[in-house]
Amino acid sequence: MKTGLAIAGVAALLMGLLWIGQGLGYVQWPASSFMLDQRPWALRGAILAVIGVGLLIYARRRG
Repeated sequence: MKTGLAIAGVAALLMGLLWIGQGLGYVQWPASSFMLDQRPWALRGAILAVIGVGLLIYARRRG
């Protein structure tokens, strides 16, 4: 269970960081993405990244 939570936390954190980069226009990949330079995706990415950090902290304390 601890490993699964940690993997989910890392995945959520990395995906959130990607969404932030795309939403702010720093990451232009993939070139045809609808998320590029769209500020709402930066906010959603920040929320997802915080959830990912929370999962990592919870997984670490659970062990």
